[in-house]
This record gives sequence, C-alpha cells and structure tokens, in this order.
Amino acid sequence: MALPIRDQLKYWGVATAVFLVVLWFMGDIFLPFVLGGAIAYFLDPVADRLERMGLSRALATAAITIVAIIIFVILALLVIPTLVNQAISLVETAPQLFRNFTNFLTERFPSLLDEQSTLRTSLTTLGTTIQERGGQLLETALSSFASIINVLVLFVIVPVVAVYLLLDWDRMVAAIDRLLPRDHAPTIRQLAAQIDNTLASFIRGMGTVCLILGTYYAIALMVVGLQFGLVVGFIAGLVTFIPYLGALLGGALAIGLALFQFWGDWVSIGLVAGIFGLGQVIEGNVLTPKLVGDSVGLHPVWLILALSVFGTLFGFVGMLVAVPMAAVIGVLIRFGVGQYQQSLLYKGTEQLVEKDH
Repeated sequence: MALPIRDQLKYWGVATAVFLVVLWFMGDIFLPFVLGGAIAYFLDPVADRLERMGLSRALATAAITIVAIIIFVILALLVIPTLVNQAISLVETAPQLFRNFTNFLTERFPSLLDEQSTLRTSLTTLGTTIQERGGQLLETALSSFASIINVLVLFVIVPVVAVYLLLDWDRMVAAIDRLLPRDHAPTIRQLAAQIDNTLASFIRGMGTVCLILGTYYAIALMVVGLQFGLVVGFIAGLVTFIPYLGALLGGALAIGLALFQFWGDWVSIGLVAGIFGLGQVIEGNVLTPKLVGDSVGLHPVWLILALSVFGTLFGFVGMLVAVPMAAVIGVLIRFGVGQYQQSLLYKGTEQLVEKDH
C-alpha cells in the first residue's frame, strides 16, 4: 500500500528543505561538481551519437576530451589574452569616452551642459569613477572568485568530474531510475523526460546560439575596425540566452563606441549597426527556430526572476543552477495545473452528477 499523500508530501518537503540548506552552506564546494555535471550533460548527446557511429563509450569520451583540450589550448593562447586586454583597455578608456560624449553634447546643446551644470559634473564624475573603480572592481571580483574557488580546482577538478560523469552517464541514469518509488516511477519518468526536453532545448540550444552569435559579433566588429570588438561580441553573445537583451545591450554598446570612434564616418557606423541587425535576423529566423524550437516554455521574465532569486540566495552557484531549476519548476507547475484541471476542485460536482445520469 502506498503512503498517504500527506506523508509523501512531508517526506518530499523535508528532502527539498535539506537540499536547499546544503546548497546554501556548501554551494562553493559544489561549484566544480555542478560545472562538471553541466558539461557532461551538455556533451552526453555527442557521446551518444559517437556510440551510434560504432565507438565504445570510453572511446567516445576520449575523443571528446581530446577535442576539448585542443579547443581550450587555442582559446588560452589566442582569444583569452586579447579578451582580457580589451576589457582592461575599455575600463581605462572610459573617462575619455565620457569626455568625448560631454563635448559632443556641449557643441550641440550648449544650454544643457554649461560648466556649472549638474549634468556635466555628473558625467565627469562618472567617467573618473569608472577609471578609478573599474579596474579595482575587476581585480576585486577576480580575487574574490579566486579566494572562493581555487583556480587550480576549477582547471583540474572540473574537467576530471566532467570526464567521469560523461563516461558513466547512462549507468548513473539507470541507477537513479531503479531508486524511484515504484508507485510514482511512470509519472516521474514522464516529468523527467519533459524536464530533459526543456533543458536540452534551452541550455544546449541557446548555448549553441550564444556561441555562434558571440563569435559572429566579435569577428564582424573586429573586421570593421571597432575597438573592443571582441569584448562587445563576448558580452552580446553571453546574454543572448535572454531574448532581445543580448542584441539591445551589445548593440547599444557597439553603436555607442562606434559613434565615438567613427564620428563622421557614417558608413562604418552603419556597418556596426548592420552587424547587429543581421545578427538578429539570423537568430530569429534561423538559429533559434532550428536549435531551440518553440516548446521550451521559459519566458524571459521567468528567467530573469530565477536568476535574481537563485543568485541572491545561493551566489554564483545559484546563478548556475537558476536556469535548470526554472525549467524544473516550470514543468512541475504545468503538471500541477494539468492535475488541477482534471480534479473535482476545478470541474466541480456538476460534471460528476452529469456522468452519473
């Protein structure tokens, strides 16, 4: 006989509370394992496809690992140093950009920005603050991150965890399936399949979209000669998973920088604007429909709320698990709504009486 619903809710509620408490106190310790698990989940379909091509799971994992190492070495030698240098240069150049902006406003709207005006003083102060505090903020963020998570841990434990999890992924899923409560196993499998479809559509799909768009923006902006093009492309690609935000943020930053750098050269400014316009056309009509699909069900506002809540409660680890948890909660809410619409609480007793007649 199955346990009463009240007892089941009590046990699952306690398990959820314990999980949240453990995540609260040990989130930093779990970070390498969360990252490793995310990488393994992302690469599992690749390993499955290699298995269908005739490779064993061990050989498929080895092939993926070798390719990942090659990509990491290329990034470490070519891309990352340039990205860091451009980010530092952007912080150092910010005061000059603000001075150019204030001069531009002064020339065209002299009544708004006289020497004693509050707006001019605020802009000057903001530019100086960015120069003084920007580098310090970047250094503080990096040192804080390094103090919480040792760089050696990230570069050693995360790949090791990812490789082992990828190697044993199918066996782990089968082991978890054997531990499911027998009475609820079919329902849990159904919900797990829906959650996996949502995560696969969003995380794998949007991750690929972010990578493609970020690479496109960075290369295209550098080709037209925009300073800090790599940083702008990286930022735009990184936040593309929130619809429209990546284009708005990256486009505003790129066009703003282009106005200062190419003022008077309207062709170059138009090329920068056209790069983001073309990127949005490609994303909306090709990348997102093909790689993500229409069945994800994660509204942008829901994503922002999840990132804010989990980031505030659990820090960096919370932001990592925010999207998966948002997908899980979304699937559970839809399941709960479906159950509610099938219940007497929703249908009332009239339909029950009609059936009896």
